[in-house]
Amino acid sequence: MGQRMSDSLEAEPDAPGRRRRALRFGRDRRGSVAIEFGVLAIPFSLLVFAILESCISFAGQQLLANATDNVARQLRTGQLKAGDVTEASLKQLICKDISILVASGCPELVVDLREFSTFEAAAAVRIKLTADKDIDTTGFAVTPGPSMSKNMLRVFYRWPVITDFMRKSMSNLKGGKTLHFATATWQNEPFDD
Repeated sequence: MGQRMSDSLEAEPDAPGRRRRALRFGRDRRGSVAIEFGVLAIPFSLLVFAILESCISFAGQQLLANATDNVARQLRTGQLKAGDVTEASLKQLICKDISILVASGCPELVVDLREFSTFEAAAAVRIKLTADKDIDTTGFAVTPGPSMSKNMLRVFYRWPVITDFMRKSMSNLKGGKTLHFATATWQNEPFDD
């Protein structure tokens, strides 16, 4: 009987012993760095992905703006003749400049190049979205004007948001895409048509 009593006492530690172990556990700092890293790893990763997503998107927007300016300059100076410009050729010129960051063949590229009677008429043109949150291309055309005409080139690209958690906050088009847009408005120089 004496043996069984001592076994049961060893099996149930006393309250002061439990308190000492709890204090010792609270003071033990081994592994705290791993726990702190685990707690901070998720927000740090989210921040890094948000920065990368924003930087790549910004670079894509800048490429699109530069490509638009380049094509507009060629049209303004007469290097590209109005009769030689089609929607396909215009897309190809722009796609060549942005191909480093977009899908092959630029499937999400939309262009609108028109002649206007005044700059005020060009300024009145607005971007419209359809009910299902896509670009409304009603009225889009590729009709550049002759020498001394006023023209406006609008270029749209449906940029895919890559990071899942950023898609909801960054996208403004259907399919988790965001609209990249560039425009140039000018008067052609006097050149031979």
